Amino acid sequence: MKTKLFLITPPFTQLNTPYPATAYIKGFLNTKGIESVQADLGIEVILKLFSKEGLQSLFQVGSQKFKAGEISDNSKRIYALQEEYLKTINPVISFLQGKNPTLALQICQEDFLPEASRFTQLEELDWAFGTMGTQDKAKHLATLYLEDISDFIVECVDANFGFSRYAERLGRSASSFDELYEALQGEPTYIDGILLSILKERIEAIQPTLFLISVPFPGNLYAAFRSAQWVKNNYPNIKISMGGGFPNTELRSLSDARVFEFFDFITLDDGEMPIDELIHSIENPNYNTYKRTFLLENGKVVYKNNSTKPDYKQSQVGTPDYSDLLLDKYISVIEIVNPMHRMWSDGRWNKLTMAHGCYWGKCTFCDISLDYIKIYEPVAANLLCDRMEEMIAQTGETGFHFVDEAAPPALMRALALEILRRKLAVTWWTNIRFEKSFTEDLCLLLKASGCIAVSGGLEVASDRLLKLIDKGVTVEQVARVTRNFTQAGVMVHAYLMYGYPTQTIQETIDSLEMVRQLFELGILQSGFWHQFAMTAHSPVGLYPEQFGVKKNTESIGTFANNDIDYTDATGINHDKFSFGLKKSLYNYMHGICFEYNLQDWFEFKIPKTKIQSDFIVNALEDEETFNIKPTAKIVWLGGKPLVDHFTKTKKGNSWEMTTLTFHDKKEPYSILTNKNEGEWLVTTLEKISVLNVKNYTFQELKADFELSLEDFELFWYSKPIKTLREYKLLVL
Repeated sequence: MKTKLFLITPPFTQLNTPYPATAYIKGFLNTKGIESVQADLGIEVILKLFSKEGLQSLFQVGSQKFKAGEISDNSKRIYALQEEYLKTINPVISFLQGKNPTLALQICQEDFLPEASRFTQLEELDWAFGTMGTQDKAKHLATLYLEDISDFIVECVDANFGFSRYAERLGRSASSFDELYEALQGEPTYIDGILLSILKERIEAIQPTLFLISVPFPGNLYAAFRSAQWVKNNYPNIKISMGGGFPNTELRSLSDARVFEFFDFITLDDGEMPIDELIHSIENPNYNTYKRTFLLENGKVVYKNNSTKPDYKQSQVGTPDYSDLLLDKYISVIEIVNPMHRMWSDGRWNKLTMAHGCYWGKCTFCDISLDYIKIYEPVAANLLCDRMEEMIAQTGETGFHFVDEAAPPALMRALALEILRRKLAVTWWTNIRFEKSFTEDLCLLLKASGCIAVSGGLEVASDRLLKLIDKGVTVEQVARVTRNFTQAGVMVHAYLMYGYPTQTIQETIDSLEMVRQLFELGILQSGFWHQFAMTAHSPVGLYPEQFGVKKNTESIGTFANNDIDYTDATGINHDKFSFGLKKSLYNYMHGICFEYNLQDWFEFKIPKTKIQSDFIVNALEDEETFNIKPTAKIVWLGGKPLVDHFTKTKKGNSWEMTTLTFHDKKEPYSILTNKNEGEWLVTTLEKISVLNVKNYTFQELKADFELSLEDFELFWYSKPIKTLREYKLLVL
């Protein structure tokens, strides 16, 4: 019997764009001619819940607590305003789906939406959205309105609800399956009821033989088990498998047999070959060959990896396929005024990967022992562009989020050149390492190809700790790279970390001062502080003694096993820095409070920073001189010039001269050369145009110039070339 697959992402991930795992797998299955249907049950549940009918049902369920007097004043207010919520919910959802833009004017009047406790933040709106337009302000107000309803749901209907996660507490660091198992023995919750009604419709319509559930995060785990439980109870013949980010990191030492009351298989790491082998074993019962798969045999959990087939290469996995997903139904929200988080939650992005794994693969806090990071395999730029064009044709969207661990600079350069060569009008962003390869010219090239933002780990802004982390960068280097991106017009977001093993209080405060200076100089636009967490598959987790920390227990859970409880030799309580670090950053992101003493952000005594107030300024000025390597590629992004030859006469002498006039998108500009150099330049600019497949090196240009002219260096550093360098002539 031919296998038919149903792939789902259970509630909840993002509201604005589908999580890409099922689209990646569906794209792969297409290459094998295997029939599959996919669904993002998260957005489907949200749309049922946040509708007029959904709210009517919600208020009806919530009325029991209201009548019993067991709810807060805030929920009482929402309940009392239910007619206003019923009247506005459908138009607001439509507006957030981009279908009802004129409603923004109504929303911004601030007498259209019912307001509960979330709207107490509104005093901040004037300066937070002062420079933003009506649509953005309306999206933010509409988001607060949805969050008010969410507060009512959590208090009166289902305490596990959250927009981008569901019952996350049950999945986070669950070394034992007991609590989750107990929750699953209880009656389905209100939200479960909505989920299972949608699932029932889908299973009946599709009638799959294999049901694949992708679990990217702890906040998807409970709904994954609830979905699997329902299918097992009602369609025991359907085989069920779990894969995704959560099992990849958390379930590698799984031994609790009760898990297999819900699932037949759990696969790890890249899903293509494990799924391929599952399909073979379902279609051929005697096959019994598996790739990185947990299953139950004789009542015991076994891990089978007896397939000799290698994993598929990135060139073989196909283009992610978003068909079946409700692409026009996703909703854009603006939760907090953080530029990068805003991009994350606003607008729909096609997700792609430039390279499998991480090209650096050394950071000691990262799970570099796992295949999804350890095995590095880039995708050729022309194949990436082919996939981009396929996805644009399929989805109608030209925005791309490259979800790499860290995108390799050389591949980013090749991709940018290919995008420009094909004249694609796309918008894209990705994660990077702040390494010195990101020169001013490379940043300009990336910007020209449509790159609008990058995010990277500054982590701990201390050179001692960056060395311990094995980040391969220094604070000065980070400053120069963020400056290069900022000057090119690319937004920069920094991941910041505190509480790294052996980090002192002094280093935390010095890190904050570095961050303050980066924002004050305007070379960093967005950031977020994360507290260090020790994970089982990172060098710190594997060899804690090398980093001055001690595991509090050596026991391995029978269910999840990733976050490790540990004691730092310093004995510092890093938790207490959280509020001050985040509050200061919030203000710096809005361009204010740079003059505040760092002590002002903390309610306890902190040491004075040892960082000079002009440290970052000096780092930017001390940059080493840039010598052009002979192998550097020279690329012209501009168009053809208008050429005007004329004769210049002075004191009886005359020279043949040439004016080249270029029309940039913003303004025209001209350069003046002698006729021979002008003619060579016109021919050469055409040869080194970004539209050509061949790229010429500095050495090749020099050799070509000196066939008929003299002293290339003198010409290269002359005023005409300097002018072209300021516009579109790049050295890569």
